Amino acid sequence: MIFNISSSKTLVAIAVASSVFLAGCQATASSSSAVQATSNAPAAVVSTPAISGSQQITLEQAMAHPDWLGRQPERAFWGSDSATIIYARKQQGSELRNIFSQPINSQTAEQVALNKLHTVGASKAVYSPDKALQAYVFEGNIFVKELKTNTIKQITHTSASESKPQFLTDGSLAYRQGNVFFKVDLTSGATTELANLKLAEQPKGVTEPSSYIAKEQHKLIDYIALTHKNNKEQQARKEQLKQQNSSIANATFYLGEGNSIKEMQLSPAGDALIVVLQEKRSWREDSDIMPHYITADAGIEAKKVRRRVADDKPLTSEVVYINLTVNSQHTLAFNTLPGFDEDVLAAVKKENYAREGKRYQSKKAPRAINLITDWGWDQSPIVWNHDGSNVAIMLEAWDNKDRWIATVDFNSHTLVSQHRLHDDAWIAYAFNDFGWLNNSNTLYYLSEESGYSQLYKKPLNGKATALTRGNFEVSDLTLTSDNSAIYYKANVEHPGLYEIYRVDPQTGKSQQVTDLNGMTDYTLSPDETKLLLKHSKVTLPTELYVADAKANSQVTRLTYTVSDEFLAKKLTAPKIVAVPSSHTEQPIYAKVYYPADYVPGETGKTRKAVIFNHGAGYLQNSHMGWSGYFREFMFHSLLADEGYIVMDMDYRASKGYGRDWRTAIYRQMGTPETQDLVDGVNWLAQNANVDTGAVGTYGGSYGGFMTFMALFTEPELFQAGAALRPVTDWAHYNAPYTSNILNHPDVDPIAYERSSPIYYAEGLQKRLLINAPMVDDNVFFQDSVRLVQRLIELEKENFETAIFPVEPHGFVQPSSWLDEYRRIYKLFKETL
Repeated sequence: MIFNISSSKTLVAIAVASSVFLAGCQATASSSSAVQATSNAPAAVVSTPAISGSQQITLEQAMAHPDWLGRQPERAFWGSDSATIIYARKQQGSELRNIFSQPINSQTAEQVALNKLHTVGASKAVYSPDKALQAYVFEGNIFVKELKTNTIKQITHTSASESKPQFLTDGSLAYRQGNVFFKVDLTSGATTELANLKLAEQPKGVTEPSSYIAKEQHKLIDYIALTHKNNKEQQARKEQLKQQNSSIANATFYLGEGNSIKEMQLSPAGDALIVVLQEKRSWREDSDIMPHYITADAGIEAKKVRRRVADDKPLTSEVVYINLTVNSQHTLAFNTLPGFDEDVLAAVKKENYAREGKRYQSKKAPRAINLITDWGWDQSPIVWNHDGSNVAIMLEAWDNKDRWIATVDFNSHTLVSQHRLHDDAWIAYAFNDFGWLNNSNTLYYLSEESGYSQLYKKPLNGKATALTRGNFEVSDLTLTSDNSAIYYKANVEHPGLYEIYRVDPQTGKSQQVTDLNGMTDYTLSPDETKLLLKHSKVTLPTELYVADAKANSQVTRLTYTVSDEFLAKKLTAPKIVAVPSSHTEQPIYAKVYYPADYVPGETGKTRKAVIFNHGAGYLQNSHMGWSGYFREFMFHSLLADEGYIVMDMDYRASKGYGRDWRTAIYRQMGTPETQDLVDGVNWLAQNANVDTGAVGTYGGSYGGFMTFMALFTEPELFQAGAALRPVTDWAHYNAPYTSNILNHPDVDPIAYERSSPIYYAEGLQKRLLINAPMVDDNVFFQDSVRLVQRLIELEKENFETAIFPVEPHGFVQPSSWLDEYRRIYKLFKETL
């Protein structure tokens, strides 16, 4: 199966009404049409829950250590009994966490003592096929719990680190210690070494003399000949002993010197391994350092940091199939994958060659191919089926243009392509969940081939079938053991509203499970009857809830950790608005914070406004859940209290709106986003009584980059801007992120020059504040230093720079947060 995605996917036209409020979700157990297609346009304006507090927020409080919010539950997971949840909570005034256990029929949690922490299980615990046993890792050791008796057996008790427990089809338990696989008989306790993977060349053993003088030495000197004979006999006896005596471990496999293991997965039958190797390379160049000036010994520490995309070189992998029964290993070549040798960047290379007055001649050549990298999952890109008779591997081209799901023909030792997803821009580093239906040779997987992440199933020798359809994003898949349902998270009714659904893999009928109107994540209980929910709203941080794992389930709240101090604050609940776009059929969804005295349709004295640009690019912030930008939420409330209109846009590139929205920035970062900012300012003028000559903008990381691009390329759009921890030249950023969007600088310098603010710095006309952390190992401090030097050489006078000597990319110290936002606040007070 091969699917291509181009930049011309059909987009749903969304009518923009004047003022409509979001109703409850409509999908039910008896009617799943709302899940299958977006029959009604999302509301143009959505109100979010108001906060009933009366105390005004201050800048000092907003930027204080977030402990004051209440220290919400972290890392929550199910206990093995499906009746208890386990979670962590930060200690007040400390970075330490305590672990709590709470029955789901109670609102009282009990702190787990340190000497009992090994008894509560783990979020990545695994269960035997009959659900009688649970296995998990605690502090590098393996434990097994018998659920009927609640008896715990410690399987390993070593100073080494064991990991990845796995129940095998014969009832034993496998685990890893480094690159060695063991299995233990849970009845007898006997441990067997299944495989010992060595990153070295196979020893040659005793070899025959090869040179003339060596051969003559063996002829002439009896001692040499006798020693050689004895060594050969000892080697032969050792091999015979290993082959004929089963008490001796004989499972060593040599995978080559200079390699590293990227991933390895053992068959459920314990009789085979898939191992993926890469050439061992340093993650940095010798010159990749970052000075740290504030150190304990008052010296200067040179911290090691990652390499830049400009220094990145092609790297391919080797997939090895190891048969543990016959002790054989075979490399699985990529040449059976469709498109493995296509010149997918031919048009890009032709354009860049032409700029230099050269002519590019396209040629086929094997592409570098590796395991898929998904930044949001914790599953392996290698998945065996239930009995180990088949395995699926998800692969991605190094050039980011293709994704393959391949199975293995164990007889011919070849990869068999089951699905190819090609994207002219880049394959998403999300929406890559996949697996096997239980007791079946049918795959299920997510794919963006329709323009949105949807769920499909495919038998090995059959055609794929869509299990979900519509202009919404499906993610976070969980299959039940009886194949009756695949649970998933989706934003069916509105791009910013995420609920939990379940689909029958046989019929494709979906049912809505939750109707909480916010941001909801879930974990299915071990007995598959309940869901642990992590739910938040725009104005309420994440709390834990529980619901039955069925359609239209009632939800019970379990935790109440939000502090009274936070609930007492009077904060502005934003509305989520669909801003019409002058460049696409889709609107630009944005949070808008209105002052309390704002009257819709008001005229007269115009208002001032600020537009916030979220970071990451591929991130969604105009959703109905609690935001990671909670400090900014409170800052925006403060600005609204002072009469500002504040807008927070999910510009093109943001997550949650489909493939075309995501890839609009391909080879032109900063252009679509700035166009969307123009639309945002115009909307504010037409709909919120804003003076277009009194609008400022700010943002951090990608948002700082956007601030630069707006001020440099649309100099009349904003009166001032603050760029925090900003990217100034994409050739200096990391490879995994940047090469997706702009290819690599040696291949596509046009894209980097078109997308990097440093090339447009001469356009600066209005006030600019640059806030730069000095120990930022994500966006290097050097980015800001280079731009400042460029601005100095351009003789610009309307910029200033603030440095933060101890801060990484994400600020930690409340004093730094406060200093940064005082400067932003002052900038807007002085210029708007």
